[in-house]
Amino acid sequence: MSSPATPAPASPDKAPPRGVVPPNDTAPGRLPLTSQQRWALGLASVGSFMVILDMLVVATALTAIQRDLHASMTDLEWTVNAYTLSFAVLLMTAAALGARYGRRRFLAAGFALFSLASVACALAPNTGVLIAARTVQGVGAAAIMPLALGLLNSAFPPARRGWAIGIYGSLGSTAVVLGPVIGGVLTQGLAWEWIFWLNVPIGLLAIPAVLRRTEEGYGNRHAPVDLPGLTVFTLAAVGLVWGLVRSGAAGWGSAEVVGTLAGGAVLAVAFVAIEARTPAPMLPLRLFRSRSFSAGNAVILLLSSSMTGAVFLMTQYQQISLGEGPFATGLRMLPWGVPPVLLAASSGALTDRLGERPLAVAGLVFQSAGMAWLAVACTSGASYLSMVVPMSLAGIGFALGIPAVTKAVVSTSAPADIPMASGAYSTTRQLGGAFGVAILSAAFTAAGSYGSGASFADGFRAALAAAAALAVAGAVAAMFLDR
Repeated sequence: MSSPATPAPASPDKAPPRGVVPPNDTAPGRLPLTSQQRWALGLASVGSFMVILDMLVVATALTAIQRDLHASMTDLEWTVNAYTLSFAVLLMTAAALGARYGRRRFLAAGFALFSLASVACALAPNTGVLIAARTVQGVGAAAIMPLALGLLNSAFPPARRGWAIGIYGSLGSTAVVLGPVIGGVLTQGLAWEWIFWLNVPIGLLAIPAVLRRTEEGYGNRHAPVDLPGLTVFTLAAVGLVWGLVRSGAAGWGSAEVVGTLAGGAVLAVAFVAIEARTPAPMLPLRLFRSRSFSAGNAVILLLSSSMTGAVFLMTQYQQISLGEGPFATGLRMLPWGVPPVLLAASSGALTDRLGERPLAVAGLVFQSAGMAWLAVACTSGASYLSMVVPMSLAGIGFALGIPAVTKAVVSTSAPADIPMASGAYSTTRQLGGAFGVAILSAAFTAAGSYGSGASFADGFRAALAAAAALAVAGAVAAMFLDR
């Protein structure tokens, strides 16, 4: 997508045209946004919120789904995993196809597919239809996420990009925590189907807005489609994600998990070899020559692993160890979700002023401190007040880290490479979430169980210690960002 032209900085005695953002202006409120920037920021943020929300909103509705559709535990597991699998697997493919055939067109198609699949989920008469619809919903999400980020990156100049990414990232991170809240409200107040009906009006409004209010953009339209790369990458991603999401139920040592992870790793190596020899690769390996791109992807993997795994288990800890209901559990997660909302603009603006490295390192340090504190506080009879400060600390860390690492990864790319860079970043982030749930679940199983509230708390504290260690590793990786 072509970036809007940016005029040269105005002289001291001549103000720039109204609505035009000078490239050296880092104060987000100094001048109004252009119409294109407002629409790009709004659509990208709404898309991110919808996509991430639907990863977790189902969690508090599983009991109602089990009752209404007579679902088995395996059915419930795949109601969650089908979305994660298709979403993570197809992110890079959607980004590459969007770059070739038009980012605006593919983004609108993503919203349409996501909305139609949501209707199918709401109307599902049995779990087979629900799981199939969740799979299609993940395909739509894979088209939305990287292309929305590319839209945002093209609309804002580098000096304002961190601020915009802060707003965008805050809604995505807030969706992680608000998912259980919204799911609990809709399931208890209406019915579980409404967690899917909620997406439909949003999607129907977003589609014409994308087509009318954003500019079309392409990568290299004349390059041949990298079919070998697309095929091998998709199969590699299927193997890796399948192994991670099935590790808890099947066991790390099972033939299913070992075989899929090993197969995914072998295919990932084959993918790199294919891309190195392909004239028009779907993921140009030259991107990894940038230290910020390589380090940034490592940081987002570890940041997402730490937060997603901890949130996944915290919702269960509140119910199993502390005896809270789904709605109350969702409300108790707010200290994690509020800081990203409150700090979105300021953390992004600080990234523009100070650079990505200090904000990313600080964010991971805050997150690791919060996780370590929670690992001490979360006993079987813990007071909720003892968790508020460390949860807020972890939320502040996430709010500082996300805009910094996102800008570090995407801003190092040439305009034609933005879709591929966004796709790689989004894929890494989703793999990080699956990796975090798998690693923290393994730590939980080694130290505790679902047998009692006290036993669950023991496992949860071990998992939080693992989350803190992942965040520390992320802070080390963040030190290698360029600025």
